[in-house]
Amino acid sequence: MRIGLAANTRHHDHNDAALFHWLKDCHQGIRELDIHLHAVGRTYDAIVREGWLAEYPGLVRYPYGHEGGLMKLVAEVVGLPESGRVLDGAIYLMNPVTPSSTFPEAVALKRQCVIHHKPFISTVASARDWIEAERMHKGLAPDPGADALYALETQTIALIAHDAMKPQMMAYASDHFDLLSRFARRVGTGTTGQQLNELAWSRGWPEDKLWVHRYQSGPMGGDAQIADLVLERRCQRAIFFEDPHVARQHEADIQLLERAVTTVTDAAVCVTSPRVATRWAEAARRRASLRTG
Repeated sequence: MRIGLAANTRHHDHNDAALFHWLKDCHQGIRELDIHLHAVGRTYDAIVREGWLAEYPGLVRYPYGHEGGLMKLVAEVVGLPESGRVLDGAIYLMNPVTPSSTFPEAVALKRQCVIHHKPFISTVASARDWIEAERMHKGLAPDPGADALYALETQTIALIAHDAMKPQMMAYASDHFDLLSRFARRVGTGTTGQQLNELAWSRGWPEDKLWVHRYQSGPMGGDAQIADLVLERRCQRAIFFEDPHVARQHEADIQLLERAVTTVTDAAVCVTSPRVATRWAEAARRRASLRTG
């Protein structure tokens, strides 16, 4: 498995930075899964400087960002048939208060991951969660260090979908209804929330009880309301099915939610693709059966 890796300076400029929190928790899983990390210049340099993944052949250096390193990750997410260089996804630990997160290559990296149904991982919690999910798919024993991430009964999950993606969200919720019902609370925006409630009632959920607590529609501020929950650490997961092919009139609101997630990088998991969300759900189900079996 080949994964692009980049981290904003804030996340690797000292030995207690976010990138190293992730490597401390996941360096063994990275080796177990034989993940090749294709790291952009300064991110690679920081990993070597701090002594992580020493002598690990799967750590590969790419050019610095200003030399096109991040652009190369975008191209390889799409795939370069003539060279065979294809990435299976990307981890980009962003600093939400610097302009770098809105640079064209940063936006394109996320967009191409979504288009090609590959994981785009923008927080430490998401990266930790992804490693554990992949470990479950490989048949490895659950890592007790990841138990808190999978304590769904204590968590709130946001379920959000753009108009073109609402059918996929309904299908996803139907396929994984029992798993999603384990969460302490589910929240959503506008129409998506209503449709999810109607689905739940059709599945036997009590009709006098909401399955999803509805906020405003996205254009009317629902994304901002859920962003506030994330910032207050009252929403731990967001499944946000984005449509990358249309212009979005409320782009600023969507960016607000994305920035909230990256602001609490150690506490919020975000998934933006139905295929990636399905893979996580399957892993969560397997993990639960192993922990209770």
